[in-house]
Amino acid sequence: MTRTPSALLRSPVAALLAVLLAASGVLFGAGGAQAAGYRYWSFWEADGKSWGYATQGPSLVRPDDGTVQGFRFAVSEDSADADRPRHAPDFAAICADTPAKGGAKRVALVIDPGTAEDAPDGEKPPALRTACAQVAPDASSAEALASVAKPLRYDSSAMICAISGYPKSGCGEQVSGDGSGKPTDDASASSAPAADDGDSGGGPSAGLLLGIGAVLLLGIAAVFQARRRR
Repeated sequence: MTRTPSALLRSPVAALLAVLLAASGVLFGAGGAQAAGYRYWSFWEADGKSWGYATQGPSLVRPDDGTVQGFRFAVSEDSADADRPRHAPDFAAICADTPAKGGAKRVALVIDPGTAEDAPDGEKPPALRTACAQVAPDASSAEALASVAKPLRYDSSAMICAISGYPKSGCGEQVSGDGSGKPTDDASASSAPAADDGDSGGGPSAGLLLGIGAVLLLGIAAVFQARRRR
């Protein structure tokens, strides 16, 4: 049976669409499968009644009297999707039993070890707790934390690895993106993302997008070739 020019055109177009759908599924699916998170203590500062991801580490921040700060242990891809402390940043409530004292400042702290799902294998997270640190006026957030939550553990880059001894081991290790929560093969070379890291963590990479673009160009060329043969 003789095929009409329109049929000849529809055939390569249909084939092109099939190829594009298959390629997109493979490429974007590969990007999603590779997405992974980091298990670490994140640092938070209160702005009124809400939490905001801190832009500096606790060793650099020197909070004012009356400040509320939080620490949350969890697995997250980056600072944009990090879990907030699960307690309201209420200075009056947290420091109600700690009266003001001359020559010192009060810093309210929320220490949230997170859930069992985020805990390393074999460990159970302790209960969330609050504390009112009364420290010297020039003390850093790290010093305020140390006054109420020892022992602390740090890595060589001054990243907090453990608060009150939790977790017993590990520090900002990368975990698999398959939902298992297990460390990846290169976990020892990984560290938790910085607060200002611009990586989206879960989207397709530039290489994947370039691959899709190449498929599109090949498909367009096939359509034009089919039209020339009409």
